[in-house]
Amino acid sequence: MKDDRFAPLPVPLNALGRPRLTGVEIELGGVDEAACATLCARHLGGVACQVDETIWRVEDTRIGMLKVYLDTALRHADKSALRDAALSLGRELVPVEIVTEPLDRDGLIALDGLREELRLAGAVGSGGGLFFGFGVHLNVEIAAETAGAVVPPLLAFALIEDWLRDANPIDQTRRVLPFASPYPTRLVQRLVTMGPGADLRHVMDAYAQEAPSRNYGLDMLPVFAHLDAERIAPVLGAATSARPAYHFRLPDSRIDDPDWNLDQEWRRWRTVERVAADAGILAELSREWMALHTGLTLSRTRWARRCGAILHAHGLDDAGGALPGGAAQ
Repeated sequence: MKDDRFAPLPVPLNALGRPRLTGVEIELGGVDEAACATLCARHLGGVACQVDETIWRVEDTRIGMLKVYLDTALRHADKSALRDAALSLGRELVPVEIVTEPLDRDGLIALDGLREELRLAGAVGSGGGLFFGFGVHLNVEIAAETAGAVVPPLLAFALIEDWLRDANPIDQTRRVLPFASPYPTRLVQRLVTMGPGADLRHVMDAYAQEAPSRNYGLDMLPVFAHLDAERIAPVLGAATSARPAYHFRLPDSRIDDPDWNLDQEWRRWRTVERVAADAGILAELSREWMALHTGLTLSRTRWARRCGAILHAHGLDDAGGALPGGAAQ
């Protein structure tokens, strides 16, 4: 039977003609970093090596090297008894994070198998506790370092983000804890006005002015830092790593849910790129967005439903739940 997991993106190759790769970050609780690293080595092969009190590497796995660590800035602090005590206290709230190298489709499928092993070992996700605001991040390689490759996916995400959130509600824990904010309406308006053929410099300027933070479902600062760090230097923090990849961080980590898998998150991003690849749909969504956002600011739910109806009409709503009621309004 054909395996349709992690279906190819509309533009599957990069500018060098090689398959576009995707790095994955998975946050979880319930399993400490040592046990997590050992389990990764058992399932994917390789050797688990401890680097520091909270940092492990799993080397020579069949999907490359993995990093496994307690996801806190304290891990970068100089080693001391005080640091180690603080880390021990924080283990109840701070997630363990697994970070992969950029993976091809086979690597993503293998990683998805690790998800089930972690669940069986007792790993928990966002719903495991009131303060477990864990996530899964996809770092999807850009197709090319050009405006034509970068701007349309950004515009597509800005237009369908409300639908993505409405059709795939974020876990209630994520609503309590600080997490990725939706793009400001002012940014979406500027992106729609400039259109998919916009000058990349103008798009970067708009993004830096309207969304000067990494706290968004689609964090573009790593891409922009890679393309032109000097232009957006005023809004770059020390923790921003320049890389030619979209940082997609909307999803929850639902690793303890047997019905959840990484392909569900992949399909959300693939929908973004499928919309970006269709100029007609981008134009329709842009027109409808502007029509519904003139005058008084409307609730995001109304646009989410209108957006969902448009995507449904074009057969592009398979990354969401059921079509929201009243979508045809």
